[in-house]
Amino acid sequence: MKLGFLTVCLGKMPLEEKVKWASENGFQALEVACWPTDNDRDYSSNDIDVANLTEKEAEKIKALFKQYGLTISSLAYYDNNLHKDPEKRAFINNHFKKCVDAAVMLEVPMVGTFVGRNIDKSIQDNFGEYEDVFGKLVQYAEDRGIKVIIENCPMVGWQMPGVPGTISFTPELWEEMFRRVPSKNLGLNYDPSHLLFQLIDYYALIKEFKDRIFHVHAKDAEVFDDKLKRYGIYDKQLNAKHGDGFWRFRMPGLGQVDWDRFINELKEAGYDGVISIEHEDPLYEGSEEKVKEGLLLGKKHLEKFI
Repeated sequence: MKLGFLTVCLGKMPLEEKVKWASENGFQALEVACWPTDNDRDYSSNDIDVANLTEKEAEKIKALFKQYGLTISSLAYYDNNLHKDPEKRAFINNHFKKCVDAAVMLEVPMVGTFVGRNIDKSIQDNFGEYEDVFGKLVQYAEDRGIKVIIENCPMVGWQMPGVPGTISFTPELWEEMFRRVPSKNLGLNYDPSHLLFQLIDYYALIKEFKDRIFHVHAKDAEVFDDKLKRYGIYDKQLNAKHGDGFWRFRMPGLGQVDWDRFINELKEAGYDGVISIEHEDPLYEGSEEKVKEGLLLGKKHLEKFI
């Protein structure tokens, strides 16, 4: 296994600086963010302009990673591929395809995204649209030798307060996702933190979905029992902000995921890919120094088991 991180946490820092810092601090891979240049989403960045990437620029990026002894584990573009607005959906779908094209040029094996959701429809009714949209997107990637990975985040409140913004956040939904689009090039960017706060057994699912776990996000979470008993499973409803409710994200080792057990389960299932830290810990945000401190804390904890 290799240890890396998702580059969005270091914001607009130039890619070369991110690669240099990662190498100097013992990371082996980066999950490189490829959102559009005109983008204002949180937890996103534009480290590679895939819309305008040329073969010449791709060669420079490959040389940069080779110089510092790192690999690119995945290109990351997590957006709503089932957006209810046809024009916005088309733009997102097309940008995903540009990420696939860039992955080919950069010799990167996979592209990560969200399924998303048409928020005007139920989760069940979204699957008809999913089958059409992702049938085409996954085929586009498969034809070019690229795998598609879906992060299992519910994105509650992304489009509507208190409502999941994706349709791919539990094993029940993964089964339907793979049934509708059975391509072996479609898999998961498996993140235990999202399962932990949903009270789902994320250890047992590793064996069950071992053939679909292509990439792993190392993000921890902690559940506050007192707040869970007060707010319940629907969580805080009034004046709620990200992290205000009965749980919050943490760096690996500072939450409730047993990373020793988790990584051993991955090894037993035959996983030998990248463990990529996704930094969303609110206690290690706010400055470049705090973000780096958080990344190094996560790395120090995870490398004991890798």
